[in-house]
Amino acid sequence: MRNFASPSRYIQGENALFENAKTILELGSHPVLLCDSVVYDIVGQRFEEYLVQNGLTVVPVFFNGEASDNEINRVVSLAKEKGCNLVIGLGGGKTIDSAKAIADLLKSPVVIAPTIASTDAPVSALSVIYTDEGAFERYIFYSKNPELVLVDSKVISQAPKRLLASGIADGLATWVEARAVMQANGKTMLGKHQTLAGVAIAERCEEILFADGLQAMAACEAKVVTPALENIIEANTLLSGIGFESGGLAAAHAIHNGFTALTGDIHHLTHGEKVAYGTLVQLFLENRPKEVLDKYIRFYQQIGMPTTLKEMHLENASYEDLLKVGQQATIEGETIHQMPFEVKASDIAQAIVAVDAYVHGLA
Repeated sequence: MRNFASPSRYIQGENALFENAKTILELGSHPVLLCDSVVYDIVGQRFEEYLVQNGLTVVPVFFNGEASDNEINRVVSLAKEKGCNLVIGLGGGKTIDSAKAIADLLKSPVVIAPTIASTDAPVSALSVIYTDEGAFERYIFYSKNPELVLVDSKVISQAPKRLLASGIADGLATWVEARAVMQANGKTMLGKHQTLAGVAIAERCEEILFADGLQAMAACEAKVVTPALENIIEANTLLSGIGFESGGLAAAHAIHNGFTALTGDIHHLTHGEKVAYGTLVQLFLENRPKEVLDKYIRFYQQIGMPTTLKEMHLENASYEDLLKVGQQATIEGETIHQMPFEVKASDIAQAIVAVDAYVHGLA
Protein backbone atom coordinates (compact mmCIF):
# COMPACT_ATOMS: atom_id res chain seq x y z
CA MET A 1 0.00 0.00 0.00
CA ARG A 2 1.22 3.53 -0.84
CA ASN A 3 0.87 6.53 1.45
CA PHE A 4 1.55 10.28 1.19
CA ALA A 5 1.35 12.87 3.97
CA SER A 6 1.66 16.64 4.24
CA PRO A 7 0.60 19.50 6.51
CA SER A 8 -2.96 20.78 6.05
CA ARG A 9 -1.68 24.24 5.13
CA TYR A 10 1.77 25.71 4.46
CA ILE A 11 2.26 29.49 4.31
CA GLN A 12 5.65 31.03 3.52
CA GLY A 13 6.74 34.61 2.91
CA GLU A 14 7.95 37.83 4.46
CA ASN A 15 5.97 38.73 7.61
CA ALA A 16 4.03 35.46 7.51
CA LEU A 17 3.98 35.44 11.32
CA PHE A 18 2.21 38.80 11.42
CA GLU A 19 -0.41 38.43 8.70
CA ASN A 20 -2.17 35.17 9.52
CA ALA A 21 -3.94 35.62 12.86
CA LYS A 22 -7.29 34.73 11.29
CA THR A 23 -5.94 31.38 10.06
CA ILE A 24 -4.54 30.64 13.53
CA LEU A 25 -7.83 31.62 15.23
CA GLU A 26 -9.65 29.04 13.10
CA LEU A 27 -7.63 26.39 14.96
CA GLY A 28 -7.91 27.72 18.52
CA SER A 29 -8.10 30.90 20.59
CA HIS A 30 -6.11 29.90 23.69
CA PRO A 31 -2.66 28.72 22.58
CA VAL A 32 0.39 27.73 24.53
CA LEU A 33 3.29 29.45 22.76
CA LEU A 34 6.39 27.28 23.14
CA CYS A 35 9.75 28.89 22.39
CA ASP A 36 13.09 29.33 24.09
CA SER A 37 14.14 32.60 25.72
CA VAL A 38 16.42 33.61 22.85
CA VAL A 39 13.69 33.19 20.24
CA TYR A 40 11.23 34.98 22.52
CA ASP A 41 13.49 38.01 22.63
CA ILE A 42 14.10 37.98 18.87
CA VAL A 43 10.53 37.51 17.65
CA GLY A 44 8.41 35.65 20.22
CA GLN A 45 7.34 38.62 22.31
CA ARG A 46 6.33 40.58 19.22
CA PHE A 47 4.44 37.54 17.89
CA GLU A 48 2.68 37.09 21.23
CA GLU A 49 1.60 40.75 21.22
CA TYR A 50 0.31 40.41 17.65
CA LEU A 51 -1.76 37.36 18.61
CA VAL A 52 -3.19 39.08 21.70
CA GLN A 53 -4.13 42.13 19.62
CA ASN A 54 -6.05 39.80 17.33
CA GLY A 55 -8.12 38.17 20.05
CA LEU A 56 -6.04 35.21 21.23
CA THR A 57 -5.26 34.43 24.87
CA VAL A 58 -1.62 33.35 24.82
CA VAL A 59 0.28 31.33 27.43
CA PRO A 60 4.01 31.70 26.69
CA VAL A 61 6.19 28.82 27.92
CA PHE A 62 9.98 28.79 27.66
CA PHE A 63 11.39 25.60 26.12
CA ASN A 64 14.30 24.14 28.10
CA GLY A 65 16.27 23.00 25.02
CA GLU A 66 15.72 19.23 24.88
CA ALA A 67 12.92 17.29 23.17
CA SER A 68 12.66 14.81 26.01
CA ASP A 69 9.74 13.09 27.70
CA ASN A 70 10.27 15.11 30.86
CA GLU A 71 10.14 18.43 29.02
CA ILE A 72 7.11 17.41 26.95
CA ASN A 73 5.19 16.27 30.03
CA ARG A 74 6.09 19.48 31.88
CA VAL A 75 4.53 21.64 29.17
CA VAL A 76 1.49 19.36 28.81
CA SER A 77 0.76 19.83 32.52
CA LEU A 78 1.06 23.61 32.20
CA ALA A 79 -1.20 23.69 29.14
CA LYS A 80 -3.86 21.56 30.84
CA GLU A 81 -3.73 23.77 33.93
CA LYS A 82 -4.31 26.89 31.78
CA GLY A 83 -7.00 25.27 29.60
CA CYS A 84 -5.12 25.75 26.33
CA ASN A 85 -6.76 24.46 23.12
CA LEU A 86 -3.90 25.02 20.68
CA VAL A 87 -0.11 24.57 20.63
CA ILE A 88 2.19 26.91 18.73
CA GLY A 89 5.83 25.84 18.38
CA LEU A 90 8.10 28.78 17.54
CA GLY A 91 11.78 28.06 17.02
CA GLY A 92 14.11 25.30 15.84
CA GLY A 93 13.87 21.56 15.38
CA LYS A 94 13.70 20.41 18.99
CA THR A 95 11.15 23.06 19.93
CA ILE A 96 9.07 22.00 16.93
CA ASP A 97 9.32 18.28 17.70
CA SER A 98 8.30 18.98 21.31
CA ALA A 99 5.34 21.12 20.21
CA LYS A 100 4.03 18.28 18.03
CA ALA A 101 4.35 15.79 20.90
CA ILE A 102 2.62 18.19 23.33
CA ALA A 103 -0.26 18.79 20.90
CA ASP A 104 -0.67 15.05 20.39
CA LEU A 105 -0.96 14.42 24.13
CA LEU A 106 -3.39 17.33 24.49
CA LYS A 107 -5.33 16.16 21.42
CA SER A 108 -5.21 19.73 20.14
CA PRO A 109 -4.23 21.30 16.80
CA VAL A 110 -0.65 22.47 16.34
CA VAL A 111 0.83 25.45 14.52
CA ILE A 112 4.49 25.13 13.63
CA ALA A 113 6.44 28.36 13.10
CA PRO A 114 10.11 27.71 12.39
CA THR A 115 12.49 30.61 12.95
CA ILE A 116 15.33 28.87 11.11
CA ALA A 117 15.42 26.74 7.97
CA SER A 118 17.88 24.26 9.42
CA THR A 119 15.75 21.08 9.52
CA ASP A 120 12.76 19.48 7.83
CA ALA A 121 10.95 18.90 11.14
CA PRO A 122 8.14 21.48 10.65
CA VAL A 123 5.88 19.65 8.21
CA SER A 124 6.16 16.01 9.32
CA ALA A 125 3.92 13.83 11.50
CA LEU A 126 6.75 12.62 13.68
CA SER A 127 9.07 13.79 16.43
CA VAL A 128 12.59 12.73 17.31
CA ILE A 129 12.76 12.21 21.07
CA TYR A 130 16.00 12.45 23.04
CA THR A 131 17.01 11.74 26.60
CA ASP A 132 17.44 14.72 28.96
CA GLU A 133 21.16 14.44 28.18
CA GLY A 134 20.61 14.72 24.41
CA ALA A 135 21.07 11.10 23.26
CA PHE A 136 18.70 9.81 20.58
CA GLU A 137 15.93 7.72 22.13
CA ARG A 138 13.13 7.07 19.63
CA TYR A 139 10.76 8.41 17.01
CA ILE A 140 7.13 9.21 17.85
CA PHE A 141 4.71 8.89 14.93
CA TYR A 142 1.42 10.79 14.84
CA SER A 143 -1.84 10.18 13.04
CA LYS A 144 -1.78 13.64 11.45
CA ASN A 145 0.64 16.29 10.19
CA PRO A 146 0.54 19.85 11.58
CA GLU A 147 -2.61 21.80 10.78
CA LEU A 148 -0.60 24.90 9.88
CA VAL A 149 3.05 25.62 9.11
CA LEU A 150 3.93 29.33 9.15
CA VAL A 151 7.33 30.20 7.68
CA ASP A 152 8.39 33.83 7.93
CA SER A 153 11.16 34.34 5.36
CA LYS A 154 12.16 37.68 6.88
CA VAL A 155 12.76 36.08 10.28
CA ILE A 156 14.72 33.22 8.73
CA SER A 157 16.89 35.61 6.69
CA GLN A 158 18.14 37.13 9.96
CA ALA A 159 19.39 33.79 11.32
CA PRO A 160 23.05 32.74 11.06
CA LYS A 161 23.95 31.34 7.64
CA ARG A 162 25.39 28.24 9.35
CA LEU A 163 21.83 27.22 10.21
CA LEU A 164 20.61 27.67 6.63
CA ALA A 165 23.58 25.62 5.42
CA SER A 166 22.68 22.92 7.94
CA GLY A 167 19.16 22.81 6.50
CA ILE A 168 20.58 22.47 3.00
CA ALA A 169 22.72 19.55 4.16
CA ASP A 170 19.76 17.92 5.90
CA GLY A 171 17.75 18.40 2.70
CA LEU A 172 20.47 16.90 0.51
CA ALA A 173 20.03 13.62 2.36
CA THR A 174 16.38 13.49 1.28
CA TRP A 175 16.83 12.16 -2.26
CA VAL A 176 19.88 10.06 -1.35
CA GLU A 177 17.81 8.20 1.23
CA ALA A 178 14.53 8.11 -0.73
CA ARG A 179 16.40 6.62 -3.70
CA ALA A 180 17.79 3.85 -1.49
CA VAL A 181 14.32 3.08 -0.13
CA MET A 182 12.99 2.99 -3.69
CA GLN A 183 15.70 0.54 -4.74
CA ALA A 184 14.86 -1.67 -1.78
CA ASN A 185 11.10 -1.34 -2.38
CA GLY A 186 11.16 -0.46 1.29
CA LYS A 187 8.90 1.39 3.68
CA THR A 188 8.74 5.13 4.30
CA MET A 189 8.38 6.89 7.65
CA LEU A 190 4.64 6.37 7.21
CA GLY A 191 5.15 2.61 7.35
CA LYS A 192 3.93 2.16 3.77
CA HIS A 193 5.45 2.18 0.30
CA GLN A 194 6.42 5.33 -1.58
CA THR A 195 4.08 7.31 -3.80
CA LEU A 196 5.24 8.79 -7.09
CA ALA A 197 4.57 12.21 -5.57
CA GLY A 198 6.79 11.56 -2.55
CA VAL A 199 9.67 10.38 -4.73
CA ALA A 200 9.27 13.28 -7.16
CA ILE A 201 9.33 15.82 -4.33
CA ALA A 202 12.46 14.24 -2.83
CA GLU A 203 14.25 14.37 -6.19
CA ARG A 204 13.14 17.96 -6.86
CA CYS A 205 14.41 18.93 -3.41
CA GLU A 206 17.96 17.97 -4.38
CA GLU A 207 17.74 19.83 -7.69
CA ILE A 208 16.72 23.08 -5.97
CA LEU A 209 19.38 22.80 -3.28
CA PHE A 210 22.22 22.40 -5.77
CA ALA A 211 20.79 25.10 -8.08
CA ASP A 212 20.01 27.85 -5.54
CA GLY A 213 22.03 26.94 -2.45
CA LEU A 214 25.02 29.23 -2.87
CA GLN A 215 22.90 32.23 -3.93
CA ALA A 216 20.65 31.70 -0.91
CA MET A 217 23.66 31.52 1.39
CA ALA A 218 24.82 34.90 0.06
CA ALA A 219 21.37 36.39 0.67
CA CYS A 220 21.32 35.02 4.21
CA GLU A 221 24.75 36.45 4.92
CA ALA A 222 23.46 39.85 3.73
CA LYS A 223 20.24 39.26 5.75
CA VAL A 224 17.97 39.93 2.77
CA VAL A 225 15.16 37.90 1.19
CA THR A 226 15.63 36.92 -2.48
CA PRO A 227 13.90 34.40 -4.78
CA ALA A 228 16.82 32.02 -4.26
CA LEU A 229 16.47 32.22 -0.49
CA GLU A 230 12.70 31.66 -0.74
CA ASN A 231 13.40 28.58 -2.87
CA ILE A 232 15.90 27.19 -0.38
CA ILE A 233 13.64 27.85 2.60
CA GLU A 234 10.88 25.92 0.84
CA ALA A 235 13.25 23.12 -0.18
CA ASN A 236 14.75 22.82 3.32
CA THR A 237 11.34 22.86 4.98
CA LEU A 238 8.48 21.69 2.77
CA LEU A 239 10.17 19.63 0.03
CA SER A 240 12.62 17.94 2.37
CA GLY A 241 9.95 17.37 5.02
CA ILE A 242 7.50 15.74 2.65
CA GLY A 243 10.36 14.01 0.83
CA PHE A 244 11.79 12.30 3.89
CA GLU A 245 8.42 11.35 5.35
CA SER A 246 6.77 10.09 2.17
CA GLY A 247 10.05 9.05 0.49
CA GLY A 248 11.70 7.40 3.46
CA LEU A 249 14.95 7.53 5.42
CA ALA A 250 17.85 5.09 5.10
CA ALA A 251 21.49 5.21 6.23
CA ALA A 252 22.34 8.94 6.44
CA HIS A 253 19.96 9.77 9.30
CA ALA A 254 20.62 6.47 11.06
CA ILE A 255 24.33 7.33 11.08
CA HIS A 256 23.47 10.78 12.45
CA ASN A 257 21.65 9.00 15.26
CA GLY A 258 24.64 6.72 15.67
CA PHE A 259 26.84 9.72 16.45
CA THR A 260 24.76 10.30 19.60
CA ALA A 261 26.53 7.25 21.08
CA LEU A 262 29.68 9.37 21.39
CA THR A 263 30.59 12.12 23.83
CA GLY A 264 32.60 15.27 23.27
CA ASP A 265 32.69 18.21 20.90
CA ILE A 266 30.77 16.42 18.12
CA HIS A 267 27.63 17.48 19.98
CA HIS A 268 28.45 21.11 19.25
CA LEU A 269 27.62 20.37 15.62
CA THR A 270 24.14 20.94 14.21
CA HIS A 271 21.78 18.20 13.06
CA GLY A 272 22.52 19.03 9.42
CA GLU A 273 26.29 19.02 9.89
CA LYS A 274 26.16 15.48 11.24
CA VAL A 275 23.67 14.42 8.56
CA ALA A 276 26.08 15.76 5.90
CA TYR A 277 28.78 13.35 7.01
CA GLY A 278 26.20 10.58 7.33
CA THR A 279 25.15 11.23 3.73
CA LEU A 280 28.73 10.87 2.53
CA VAL A 281 29.00 7.61 4.47
CA GLN A 282 25.83 6.33 2.78
CA LEU A 283 27.19 7.28 -0.66
CA PHE A 284 30.37 5.33 0.15
CA LEU A 285 28.38 2.33 1.36
CA GLU A 286 26.52 2.43 -1.98
CA ASN A 287 29.84 2.78 -3.84
CA ARG A 288 28.54 5.74 -5.85
CA PRO A 289 30.69 6.98 -8.78
CA LYS A 290 33.54 9.40 -8.13
CA GLU A 291 31.78 12.29 -9.90
CA VAL A 292 28.80 11.92 -7.55
CA LEU A 293 31.00 11.82 -4.45
CA ASP A 294 33.01 14.83 -5.59
CA LYS A 295 29.85 16.84 -6.36
CA TYR A 296 28.56 16.38 -2.82
CA ILE A 297 31.92 16.90 -1.13
CA ARG A 298 32.72 20.12 -3.04
CA PHE A 299 29.26 21.53 -2.40
CA TYR A 300 29.40 20.66 1.30
CA GLN A 301 32.77 22.40 1.52
CA GLN A 302 31.38 25.49 -0.21
CA ILE A 303 28.60 25.82 2.36
CA GLY A 304 30.82 25.02 5.35
CA MET A 305 29.73 21.48 6.14
CA PRO A 306 32.16 18.96 7.72
CA THR A 307 33.70 16.45 5.32
CA THR A 308 36.59 15.15 7.48
CA LEU A 309 36.85 13.50 10.88
CA LYS A 310 38.71 16.54 12.20
CA GLU A 311 35.81 18.79 11.22
CA MET A 312 33.50 16.33 12.97
CA HIS A 313 35.70 16.61 16.11
CA LEU A 314 36.47 12.90 15.74
CA GLU A 315 40.12 13.02 14.67
CA ASN A 316 41.08 11.27 17.92
CA ALA A 317 38.23 8.75 17.86
CA SER A 318 39.32 5.11 18.00
CA TYR A 319 37.98 2.39 15.73
CA GLU A 320 36.08 1.12 18.78
CA ASP A 321 34.41 4.54 19.07
CA LEU A 322 33.36 4.44 15.42
CA LEU A 323 32.08 0.91 15.93
CA LYS A 324 29.81 2.30 18.67
CA VAL A 325 28.40 4.70 16.07
CA GLY A 326 27.76 1.75 13.77
CA GLN A 327 26.16 -0.27 16.55
CA GLN A 328 23.81 2.59 17.48
CA ALA A 329 22.97 3.21 13.81
CA THR A 330 22.00 -0.44 13.26
CA ILE A 331 19.78 -1.01 16.29
CA GLU A 332 16.42 -2.65 15.69
CA GLY A 333 13.93 -0.26 14.15
CA GLU A 334 16.53 2.12 12.73
CA THR A 335 16.02 3.44 9.20
CA ILE A 336 19.28 1.92 7.97
CA HIS A 337 17.36 -1.34 7.60
CA GLN A 338 15.53 0.27 4.63
CA MET A 339 18.78 0.15 2.63
CA PRO A 340 18.67 -2.21 -0.37
CA PHE A 341 21.41 -4.34 1.22
CA GLU A 342 22.42 -5.35 4.73
CA VAL A 343 24.64 -2.86 6.55
CA LYS A 344 26.62 -4.02 9.58
CA ALA A 345 28.12 -1.86 12.32
CA SER A 346 31.61 -2.58 11.02
CA ASP A 347 30.59 -1.45 7.51
CA ILE A 348 29.64 1.93 8.94
CA ALA A 349 32.83 2.30 11.00
CA GLN A 350 34.99 1.52 7.98
CA ALA A 351 33.02 3.83 5.68
CA ILE A 352 33.39 6.68 8.20
CA VAL A 353 37.16 6.26 7.97
CA ALA A 354 37.07 5.86 4.18
CA VAL A 355 35.22 9.17 3.69
CA ASP A 356 37.90 10.99 5.67
CA ALA A 357 40.73 9.36 3.71
CA TYR A 358 39.07 10.09 0.37
CA VAL A 359 38.46 13.77 1.19
CA HIS A 360 42.08 14.21 2.29
CA GLY A 361 43.11 12.66 -1.03
CA LEU A 362 41.14 15.32 -2.91
CA ALA A 363 42.93 18.22 -1.23
